[in-house]
Amino acid sequence: MDDEQATGTRDEGRAADAPATCLVTGASGYIGGRLVPELLAAGHRVRCLVRTPGKLRDHPWADRVDIVQGDVTDADSVARAMEGVDVAYYLVHALDSGPDFERTDRRAARVFGEQARRAHARRIVYLGGLTPANVPPSELSPHLRSRAQVGRILLDSGVPTAVLRAAVIIGSGSASFEMLRYLTERLPVMVTPRWVHTRIQPIAVRDVLRILVGSAGLPPTVNRTFDIGGPEVLTYLDMMRRYAAVAGLPRRLILPVPVLTPGLSSHWVGLVTPVPASIARPLTESLRHEVVCRDADIERYVPSPPGHPLGFDRAVALALQRVREAQVTTRWSSASVPGAPSDPLPTDPDWAGGSLYTDLREREADTDPEALWEVIEGIGGENGWYSFPLAWAVRGRLDRMVGGVGLRRGRRDARRLRVGDSLDFWRVEEIQRGRLLRLRAEMRLPGLAWLEMGVDGGEGDGPVRYRQRALFHPRGLLGHLYWWSISPFHAVVFGGMARNIVRTACARGGQPRQAATAGSAVTGGATPGAGQDAAGGGTPGPGRGDPGSAAGHGTGSAAGHGTASAAPASPEDIPVRTGRRRPPERS
Repeated sequence: MDDEQATGTRDEGRAADAPATCLVTGASGYIGGRLVPELLAAGHRVRCLVRTPGKLRDHPWADRVDIVQGDVTDADSVARAMEGVDVAYYLVHALDSGPDFERTDRRAARVFGEQARRAHARRIVYLGGLTPANVPPSELSPHLRSRAQVGRILLDSGVPTAVLRAAVIIGSGSASFEMLRYLTERLPVMVTPRWVHTRIQPIAVRDVLRILVGSAGLPPTVNRTFDIGGPEVLTYLDMMRRYAAVAGLPRRLILPVPVLTPGLSSHWVGLVTPVPASIARPLTESLRHEVVCRDADIERYVPSPPGHPLGFDRAVALALQRVREAQVTTRWSSASVPGAPSDPLPTDPDWAGGSLYTDLREREADTDPEALWEVIEGIGGENGWYSFPLAWAVRGRLDRMVGGVGLRRGRRDARRLRVGDSLDFWRVEEIQRGRLLRLRAEMRLPGLAWLEMGVDGGEGDGPVRYRQRALFHPRGLLGHLYWWSISPFHAVVFGGMARNIVRTACARGGQPRQAATAGSAVTGGATPGAGQDAAGGGTPGPGRGDPGSAAGHGTGSAAGHGTASAAPASPEDIPVRTGRRRPPERS
């Protein structure tokens, strides 16, 4: 039932279809990144509240929105973002903030609702999770329970709120779709938990976005929850079998095993799919109970056009088409993952944060800068990492064994990267098109790590140089021991990587001549270790495999991982030094 209430919102009598100023939180995430262009296409003005504005820089719509840096738990930054806002979209959650995420979710929702009320916003729109009927909150998964709590807080904020509750969202790049896709494609015969028999009402991401945009025009008297879903109620078993049919796969043999707990299920999902256990767990826990829409009242306010809502088969077909055409605009991994480091690369040469180990390599490339940059920007995913695929694969598997993201996240786009993209177990921290690519490690490490690849020179007839730098900021004694234990393999992993990237670029640029190698050194710090730029292993081209598979990638980190024997140094290679920088003494 609608909650009729008097509120001090602005422009209560405005037309429902009039352009509005919309605030979008979570614009760097899966839904938010797709909602922004839809709101712009509908004629609305858009403002984005993000913790890291640089993550939005490379989106095609970035120059058409206002960007406010801040956090939903910080009242001052939310107040700045709310100035002049008509409709505020709440599309964030604190799942990645640690075991106390429910308290963080509640605090953020209270801050958001209070600042929306003070700014006289006329509506809040929140996308939450569909909760089962007649199940007490204490029996819900922490993920669903927190979503329900956030919805209640926003409904009580004094600002008319639409809480949209969805179950499984089917769309290219969504975590739910990727889990379904990889489970079905990789396991023709699978042993499954009993939740595969749970009834679910999935919804296509296109319908979710359509309803989100339409909710901006809801009447001011509407303050309630709406269940949103597609036209079909299916079990997860039905979904896997129908996915197989749409994808042209043979019928899958599925054997349910009732003893698999949600925790075990999440590790099983993490082993088979790119979705790490930390994200798979809330997804699988949410499937313990039936999640079916109890009403279709949203149709009264946001009527479906002909052909909508999309059926399951059509939603899967569209998602697969996007994947095959490399047109996935956002992915589940667009948002940060639980436990991933978020510190930016220190740029001060005399950084006060402690030791910073560095491995620097340079090579001259007898090709044009564009050819070299094309190889750099295309690294990772199915294109691999250009040195010892087995070592990279082993590092990826080890990372997943300890709860990390592993190597199977792949790439959003096969050719182009943008700030904030996940790239296997890295994240793009900075990209200067044609010059610099900086990746931040998101694998489990006793410290923080970065990998830089860049193009120097090339002006006029000057030489083109490939520059590669790995940096590691150790955390405690274990971090120092980690760096020195794997440093003997740097010449193999990083030396081979640098050489093969240059070779590939020269071949693509039509000049396959072996480039001359120049020495490199790291300034400052303790006595450096020494090594030789070894032969990098195998052919200069990347390893390939099925989409997102570890075998197709090969593996490593900014600290050079894996156990591989060093190949003999080629005649033109000269010693490369690695070492560390220490901060100056401070009073």
